[in-house]
Amino acid sequence: MSLSRAPRRTRRTLVAVGMLSAAALTLSACGGGDNGKSGGGGNTNFVTNPGGISTVAKGERTAPNDIAGDTLEGKKLDVAGLKGKVVVLNVWGSWCGPCRAEAPHFAKVAKDLEGKGVEFVGLNTRDFNKQQALTFEEDYGIPYPSLYDPQGKLILFGFPKGTLSLQGIPSTVVLDKEGKIAARSLKALNDEELRSMIEPLLKEK
Repeated sequence: MSLSRAPRRTRRTLVAVGMLSAAALTLSACGGGDNGKSGGGGNTNFVTNPGGISTVAKGERTAPNDIAGDTLEGKKLDVAGLKGKVVVLNVWGSWCGPCRAEAPHFAKVAKDLEGKGVEFVGLNTRDFNKQQALTFEEDYGIPYPSLYDPQGKLILFGFPKGTLSLQGIPSTVVLDKEGKIAARSLKALNDEELRSMIEPLLKEK
């Protein structure tokens, strides 16, 4: 009898382990992955402060690749056309708990800085039901557009290697007025942290 039950127990154990592993992966993917540490290699020149926000000295910055496509509302948007302004690129998904936590801060700062040389653009990823993403924007009063990137192609190919990862959501990248990557965070941000990434770039000549 014990021999006949053993395979079933083994199967149950394997299923349980598989479910726990999947849950852990989901939490790490949504929670920010490497907690703000630089990852993925590549020549990004990031220097990370104790708060998990990485910056790049002005003379060492590089431009992203093409970041363009259709917004959630179906309009065309090319980030290259925003050169001359500080651009905040926020990677988010409606399924992501930390994204919901930071959304009110992004909405507030975006509204406060409207008309002051700053543009916000969301990069919505892994929301295969677009309506859920649109509902998220409506619920949190997000005043800026988001490029719809369900497969994560903009994250994988739009930035130099080592800048972003699909395992680190939410993430935020800030471009300087020349369109180059100046700051990055791989965690959920509050109002103060977000402003600390933007305001120094507004003062640059």
